[in-house]
Amino acid sequence: MDTCLVPPAQQQEWLLEMTGISKTFPGVKALDRASLKVRPYSVHALMGENGAGKSTLLKCLFGIYEKDEGTIRFQNQPVEFTSSKEALNHGVSMVHQELNQVLQSSVMDNVWLGRYPLKRGFIDHKTMYKNTKKIFEELDIDVDPKDKVADLSVSQRQMVEIAKAFSYDAKIVIMDEPTSSLSEKEVRHLFTIIRKLKDRGCGIVYISHKMEEIFEICDDITILRDGQWITTRPLSGLDMDQIISLMVGRELTQRFPQRHHQPKEVILQIENLTSKNQPSIQDVSFELRKGEILGIAGLVGAKRTDIVETIFGIRDKCSGSIKLHGQELDNKDAYQAIQNGFALVTEERRATGIYGTLDITFNSLIANIEKYKGRFGLLNNDTMGDDTQWVIESMKVKTPHHNTAIGSLSGGNQQKVVIGRWLLTQPEILMLDEPTRGIDVGAKFEIYQLMLDLAAKDKGIIMISSEMPELLGVTDRILVMSNGRVAGIVNTKETTQNEILELAARYL
Repeated sequence: MDTCLVPPAQQQEWLLEMTGISKTFPGVKALDRASLKVRPYSVHALMGENGAGKSTLLKCLFGIYEKDEGTIRFQNQPVEFTSSKEALNHGVSMVHQELNQVLQSSVMDNVWLGRYPLKRGFIDHKTMYKNTKKIFEELDIDVDPKDKVADLSVSQRQMVEIAKAFSYDAKIVIMDEPTSSLSEKEVRHLFTIIRKLKDRGCGIVYISHKMEEIFEICDDITILRDGQWITTRPLSGLDMDQIISLMVGRELTQRFPQRHHQPKEVILQIENLTSKNQPSIQDVSFELRKGEILGIAGLVGAKRTDIVETIFGIRDKCSGSIKLHGQELDNKDAYQAIQNGFALVTEERRATGIYGTLDITFNSLIANIEKYKGRFGLLNNDTMGDDTQWVIESMKVKTPHHNTAIGSLSGGNQQKVVIGRWLLTQPEILMLDEPTRGIDVGAKFEIYQLMLDLAAKDKGIIMISSEMPELLGVTDRILVMSNGRVAGIVNTKETTQNEILELAARYL
């Protein structure tokens, strides 16, 4: 270890040592003698492609999975947690990428779930409120502890989870894609919290596919590939290209594919679209051309998602019109939207994108199930098998079998299945809401290439993204939302990041 990395008072032995960890699931070896060592007073990046074993390794630490072999030492003591509760009680906390919260309960109930303060055998709500408020004030989180979690934005829910981890006074805090739902301002806030944890002597394990964040906040890095440990070293002295090469095992010479498509005539017209459920979108108008990728930008809360949900019929339309090929449509629900040639890849993959306990076959085919009905309403297993195989091969899904539960796949491979599902419906308009959220650089490139290939086949594509480089690297035009209204539409080649940010703040 390079002892110049930390002050002398902080130069201690490893806080966490995971050595030779292996884990096998039916048909696949997820971890093959993988290792991770984390120092106190440090932020440690854990990186690798989707399916590299990052989440599996940490779930073995956290007691969610039982490792097949290997050793774990925490604070110089051998440990083997058999449940997440045991891990939490011993000072290991984890903020999951996919939020697991009791939506109909209050914020403070979620923070103290399973360890409520008691008074005479009953839950002491007054103390619970006071303790929650104290943590929120220390972390500068502007959320009422009595609010119902279901009423919070995704970013607010994420901050509540981080506060919960903080409340355990943990020594190891695992953060899995913690900024995936946060605005730039909220990311700055999160980094302030991380630095507070670091100053306490914590070791923070930070999983992210956003390279800029890794270089800003992390001290050390461990890279996994195909379930195996590749390297652990100080981040200083490494550059982005070196990290990507270590992750994917090959040179990745460009971040975005070459564009060869050419937008043609208008295919979709949206005029004065207003949602019935206010506050939401108001008087949104734009056009989409054949073979065009239209990006939608805006700050968190700008109501970007409301646009595609209203078009897709899962949010009620109050007024305005939707015209495809000049013919006015009224998608009253998702089924009707699919029949009319629309497809929507939703932002919240776990909540609204996948059936986690069901297999890849079901998740691939469910949006197109009518296609597989034969005589007497029976399903054609051969056609279903062929289409599932097409999804796996064309999307490059890493899975041992068609019958594998999709919930056991990495987030990136889950996303590939969802996109493949919608492509089987052969849509004319493909709408993608944060399609590369939580996906590694190699898989991102594949999804960008897929979008560009579809554009070359004259499909109309709408992509919502919070990543500015992504919008500038893939789209033809960018529609900027501000507080539910269109603040402007710009040509990608002629705009700048500053112009987009200025438009995003226009109606605040």
